[in-house]
Amino acid sequence: MMSKQSENISSPGKKALQRLFKNKPAIFGMVLIAIAVLIAILGYAITPDSTPNANDQVNEINLKPPGFQVQMLKVRKNRALEKKGFFAKMMSGADNPYRLIPINNYNIKKDSVYVEVYAGEELAGKAAQYSLADVVHPLSVTQQSVISDARQTTFYGLDETEQVVTTSELAQQVEQKHIYTRTYHFGTDGLGRCLLSRLLIGIRVSLAVGLLAVLISLTIGITMGAIAGYFGGRVDDFIMLIINTMWSIPTLLLVFALVLALGRGFWQIFVAIGLTMWVDVARIVRGQVMSLRKVQFVEAADSLGFGHRRIIARHILPNILGPVMVVAAANFAIAILIEAGLSYLGFGMQPPMPSWGTMLSENYSFLLKSDNPFPAIVPGIAIMLMVLAFNLVGNGFRDALDVKTRL
Repeated sequence: MMSKQSENISSPGKKALQRLFKNKPAIFGMVLIAIAVLIAILGYAITPDSTPNANDQVNEINLKPPGFQVQMLKVRKNRALEKKGFFAKMMSGADNPYRLIPINNYNIKKDSVYVEVYAGEELAGKAAQYSLADVVHPLSVTQQSVISDARQTTFYGLDETEQVVTTSELAQQVEQKHIYTRTYHFGTDGLGRCLLSRLLIGIRVSLAVGLLAVLISLTIGITMGAIAGYFGGRVDDFIMLIINTMWSIPTLLLVFALVLALGRGFWQIFVAIGLTMWVDVARIVRGQVMSLRKVQFVEAADSLGFGHRRIIARHILPNILGPVMVVAAANFAIAILIEAGLSYLGFGMQPPMPSWGTMLSENYSFLLKSDNPFPAIVPGIAIMLMVLAFNLVGNGFRDALDVKTRL
């Protein structure tokens, strides 16, 4: 008997889930969001450029189209670098221990490698020479190559330990591990950075802005709306005065003011966007609470002596989660757009942090002045897809939780 009752009680929620999973656009949106979340979690573990902020610049290959390939020479940097574990590298990236030099061709003679540095598709590059030991090993800055002949090379490493290796071994290492062909699947931006890597890391900023802004807006909006709708009277009038005042200020203008007051930082942007989005939540929650305030089960809880906090938290709010979820999904998309707009105008994430809005701001001029518009088009498409995904999910929640579709 109890099991049947529990099935009947949970059946509206199950039916809503069934309607949601039958909504193909909503499923498409959820799949896109799930992929974005997975990419954001893996972060630098899956990006071709795993340096912090994907900011490894190779100026010789700036503004290259998608699929661009070039031969690279990796020259070891002559300084000690911090060693990071897998998870630390996944979260914050790690400095590249090598300096990347694009080349047209190379030739190894004795203890050096001679290269022609890449300067363009039809341009001859300048010639450069690098010691084989300097290419392979992090030599000491103060005392580099000591003895060098056709048979062996003696040098001091960063730990000042004397090391001896034959020249033929160095030449073999250079050819096998330090000269390779690199493909830039999405091309490069104006500073020669991997566009795909910056796009993938930019997902973190967009999702983080959306998540924290929505959490802030829900916390303030639900609290203010529930208090106004439940108590009514002067309390409602006072809160509505605040809501209407906030409503009358243009969103971007209010965000600009908050950013200038809080500063242009990573967390300040989240707080500023969240503080401008709670008004919609408060208005919806207020209306829903007012409609439930005189319902019999709420009056019964009041007559039994339950406190106002318990009535609101346990009896009213669970019954208005549907509209709140819909507005939360919509606010997520709006937060992404606001952050992109702020970064585009220079008030958002500051370079070199890879935000989609920042990428648009840095590369929009190439739409008209360059034969390669992809550095501006790619982040624009990413913003469009992410906003579309959250709007589709929000519409799916709205249709699944709609009272008319339950009947």
